[in-house]
Amino acid sequence: MDRLTNTIRPYAWGSTTALPHLMGAEPTGEPQAELWMGAHPGAPSRLYRGAGETTLAEVIAADPERELGAATVAKFGPRLPFLLKILAAGAPLSLQVHPDRAQAEEGYAEEERRGIPLDAGHRNYKDPHHKPEMLCALTPFEGLCGFRPPLESAELLAGLEVNSLKPYVDLLHAHPEDAALREMLTAVLAADRAEMARTVAEAGAAVLRLGGPYAPYASLVHHFPGDPGVIAAMLLNHVRLQPGEAMFLGAGVPHAYLDGLGVELLANSDNVLRAGLTPKHVDVPELLRIVRFETGDPALLRPEGDVEEVYETPIDEFRLSRFVLAPGAAPHPLPDTTPQILLCTAGRPKADEVTLGPGESVFVPAGEKVSLSGTGTIFRATVLV
Repeated sequence: MDRLTNTIRPYAWGSTTALPHLMGAEPTGEPQAELWMGAHPGAPSRLYRGAGETTLAEVIAADPERELGAATVAKFGPRLPFLLKILAAGAPLSLQVHPDRAQAEEGYAEEERRGIPLDAGHRNYKDPHHKPEMLCALTPFEGLCGFRPPLESAELLAGLEVNSLKPYVDLLHAHPEDAALREMLTAVLAADRAEMARTVAEAGAAVLRLGGPYAPYASLVHHFPGDPGVIAAMLLNHVRLQPGEAMFLGAGVPHAYLDGLGVELLANSDNVLRAGLTPKHVDVPELLRIVRFETGDPALLRPEGDVEEVYETPIDEFRLSRFVLAPGAAPHPLPDTTPQILLCTAGRPKADEVTLGPGESVFVPAGEKVSLSGTGTIFRATVLV
């Protein structure tokens, strides 16, 4: 078992206080958006093995079967297939979707064939992997997830009483659900940028004036003036998670995180197609190919189980569970067949004799037996094989 030293990513949308408050540190005044735990090449966790410090990526590359187990390597290859984060949103993230596995493989191969550099701003596919993800709230957490019924969106937009939105309202009334959503999103993203900026400005003024059901969009208006994503966001379900609740985001589901602190677990991929709320590249044709124009309630999850509370998801690259450890309880042994990262978010629990504080984590290689004890909350990230 290895204690991990992890990197905090300072993205502009990050909270300046949430991560320092969790970890008992002084705020720096700069945004602290994500604490990464895993072997992602962009910011692999660091640990001590042998004579000095190395990275988890290097440790796994040196002996994948020893660290990950033969079954994990056979199923996912010689790589840790998940990335664990603590995400601290102080401002909205971009409106985005992720491809499924076949789309990622196809898109990556095509961009490789075309010779598009991996670091090019207009590149969509950085790797051939899909990127399902889930977020479990540590504080009250707000986000947007999946399409609401088109008639509900039409009512919301009509209530703004902005004349230039009337054609979009009419679109939502004119077609069956999936076609209405496709036509609407296409029209918003393909509109003349200057005309759309004026529409968004008028809609934003109405959002700030009306409040109520429009309150969730006030931060979008503030941070992204003139962005078509402000209108596109009103097509989505608004989600409020309470601590301990989670949402799962499968392929093609449009989403954006708005505000709050949570544990995020995702497949180890960088593939993102953006729809707005960002200065970055928006590839409208490719986005429309990937988006699933389906309505429905967001995939909200609550943990199931006694000592180990599991958040069930339909994919194998990751599995998230939670332990809320009480004083005096007997040590709880963990399965040892797969690699795992253990993350403390409250209290001072122990993994064997290693005491963890909030924001601290350890990597447990496959085959190593570990028991949890003490008082506090630990999240366990692993895989299904």
